[in-house]
Amino acid sequence: MHGTVSGAAPKRGAGISSLPLVLRLALRELRSGLRGFGIFLACIALGVAAIAGVSSVSRALTEGLAREGRTLLGGDLSFRLIHREATPAEIATLEDWGDVSLVATLRGMANADTGAALVEIKAVDAAYPIAGDLVTEPPMPPAAIFAEADGVYGAAVDPVLLGRLDLDIGDTIRIGTQEIALRTVLRSEPDKIQAGFDFGPRLLVSRAALDATGLVQPGSLVRFTYRLDLAGPANDDALLARAQEAIEAAQPQAGWRVRSRLNADPGLERNIERFAQFLTLVGLTALIVGGVGVANAVRGFVDRKRESIATIKSLGAPGGRVVAIYLTQVMLIAGIGIAIGLAFGAALPFALAAALGAILPIPIAPTLAPVELLLAALYGLLTALAFSLAPLGRAHDIQVSGLFRDQIDPDRRWPRRRYVAGVALAIAALLALSVFAAFDRRVALIFIGAAAAAFVLLRVVATGMMALARRLPRPRAAAPRLALANVHRPGALTPSLVLSLGLGITLLVTLAVIDGNMRRQLTERLPDEAPSFFFVDIPSSEIDGFAGFLRAQAPGSEIQRVPMLRGRLVSLGGVPVEQIAADPDAAWVLDGDRGITYEAEMPEGSEIVAGEWWGEDPRENLVSFDDELAAGLGLSIGDEVVVNVLGRDISATIANFRRVEWESLGINFVMVFSPNTFAGAPHAHIATLTLPDDAATEEAEIALLREAARTYPMVTSVRVKDALEAVNAVVEQLVLAIRGASSIAVAASVLVLAGALAAGHRARLYDAVVLKTLGATRAKLVGAYALEYGLLGLATAVFGLVAGALAGWVIVTQIMNLEFAMVWAGPIAAAAIAIVVTVTFGLLGTWRILSQKPAPYLRTL
Repeated sequence: MHGTVSGAAPKRGAGISSLPLVLRLALRELRSGLRGFGIFLACIALGVAAIAGVSSVSRALTEGLAREGRTLLGGDLSFRLIHREATPAEIATLEDWGDVSLVATLRGMANADTGAALVEIKAVDAAYPIAGDLVTEPPMPPAAIFAEADGVYGAAVDPVLLGRLDLDIGDTIRIGTQEIALRTVLRSEPDKIQAGFDFGPRLLVSRAALDATGLVQPGSLVRFTYRLDLAGPANDDALLARAQEAIEAAQPQAGWRVRSRLNADPGLERNIERFAQFLTLVGLTALIVGGVGVANAVRGFVDRKRESIATIKSLGAPGGRVVAIYLTQVMLIAGIGIAIGLAFGAALPFALAAALGAILPIPIAPTLAPVELLLAALYGLLTALAFSLAPLGRAHDIQVSGLFRDQIDPDRRWPRRRYVAGVALAIAALLALSVFAAFDRRVALIFIGAAAAAFVLLRVVATGMMALARRLPRPRAAAPRLALANVHRPGALTPSLVLSLGLGITLLVTLAVIDGNMRRQLTERLPDEAPSFFFVDIPSSEIDGFAGFLRAQAPGSEIQRVPMLRGRLVSLGGVPVEQIAADPDAAWVLDGDRGITYEAEMPEGSEIVAGEWWGEDPRENLVSFDDELAAGLGLSIGDEVVVNVLGRDISATIANFRRVEWESLGINFVMVFSPNTFAGAPHAHIATLTLPDDAATEEAEIALLREAARTYPMVTSVRVKDALEAVNAVVEQLVLAIRGASSIAVAASVLVLAGALAAGHRARLYDAVVLKTLGATRAKLVGAYALEYGLLGLATAVFGLVAGALAGWVIVTQIMNLEFAMVWAGPIAAAAIAIVVTVTFGLLGTWRILSQKPAPYLRTL
């Protein structure tokens, strides 16, 4: 029996045939694979992965801070005071809203038979910790750690102190006038992030132990932080807001700094965002540099597709359709690279949490960040479009015969206006996205200007090199003559090589210059200028005796001493600090408390730049302000400054601005008040001691440190070399992070360099075949190519040295505000390595070309 089938079986390829013609032809072209697009994919994937990874990690860190805000803060709300404890009325106001826990922090000296060391003391009450867990080894409950036995209190100790003083658990140390037993090793504090930068190891004690030490004196630099655990539902943001508003309204003159679990450490969040922006710009640099590799790859792609393009055009396809077909292919391949980059970027926070989550000082909450990943994908798409449209657009108007002739006589005409406009729009969108997504748009605009200037300058350098090579007399020897001709011949690699290599060398030299200046600032200049010791929390009643002690212990030394208080800015020029739009470089002055002093005479290391110093007996409260910070805050002579000191708002009038030499590490302050301003206020003193050169030995300094700690246990002694080592360690980590991040851009430059060489493969092969047919030996060709790459590398290295040194100078002097000195070793090494890499890459590609037999290629010419 015969019948019909209700539905015919689908034919192979029916799915593709239903697609638009351009997409259908593009997919069919891609059946041959992605040969030749390795550099293209690597450039796109590297840049997208860097941007997506940085954005995802930044989101994971900020969400970790938000999620663990209560643990990091130590409660729902914290109220910090300097120099003084809260009054009974203030404590009662806090207790109306929930349970209160007190934490006091200060620096002190730990004395043992084996030596003395600076420690960061943290005194807690019985309620600590309100949130999170205190981890010790061996595990002990807080009550057992801090219990008093036979007049000796217990403590949990950072293992660094044990190693520094050669102590073991069970030993005792003396803090002030009190013996402290080291009962357990401190492994983790839930609120450690609140401590900020530490100069010494942590010592965790009870509040009773701190009182017994005698360190808390009028004017002592002690921070009292009251943590409030709200009575009510957990994570109730409305209750949190009501409590904060009510407490601040009930105690408007308290002068405490208030933080909530919603902004446990806004400074850290800003720093994370700033560093994330830096890393994003590094990733964007890698993507833009990789864009040059994209352009090279697309040019090579068009070169390989000449026969296909000629065939399509000869069959009547208009130029616009040809461009659309191959642009679709390029963007599809770019999509693969973007997907690879997004996969790596999205996985980075999860990998980071798995590998380092237990040792990171801040919480990380890995999660997929769709907005950040979308932005990274847009960066990749716009970069691919901007750098591929121009080389593809050139094929629109070239005749079929011209496509073949273009191999030896490139057409230098610009693409049609539609393609130029498309490139301009893609670049404008890329720049707008960079500014829109930036944390600091000023920095983003500076980056855009610097990137544009670098591209223009490197193009000028390449054009200049080609023009110079064209005008130089031709050498008589064959190898130099061929090398010189290759620099300026049609289709020369000079523009691509100079751009990729120049960006890489400039970046490396800039980093080397910054690194060298920072190391010089910390290790070479400071020992000649800086004091040997800082002494903090010297009671006013003992300052004369302590100065006499220093003179006796270190004859011939220079001693400087000044009174010191801590105060928090309340308003400037009648405007509350919360409403001041300060420059980013000056905003830190408004956050938290600042060291302040009073002086009858202008401090050393200062110079009046506006106004006048006050006389011997000023009748009103006057203040001298640092001139750079005053400019950043918009202050003028005569403006009113209100500071909160010891819970009281004190106003003063700006009498002058000073230029301060902060680099000397001498005693100086942002604000210096007239002596009458703080008459009768309890305060301590700070002093510096500068040993003579012949007495500034390691043994002498350590002996003085131990004797000062033994004789004056209330005074905190800071050896400047130890402090500089702590700062230097942080700087080392920062430099290492910057180097690691910048290596992404350097890797992109290397990829572009390899891509530029690969893009010129066909032209090099044509040259090699003709020259070998005419009798050139492999040795002569290798020598000529080595000379060519060496000349390009040397000329580009010179540019990179100059541009990198200039960029380093701007960053060191204008952003870091440091004295600049050109450090040559690192930059020259970076430039030399770049030259070697260029010659090596070039010769590796050339050697493969020279291994080819001429006959098969001669038959196709």
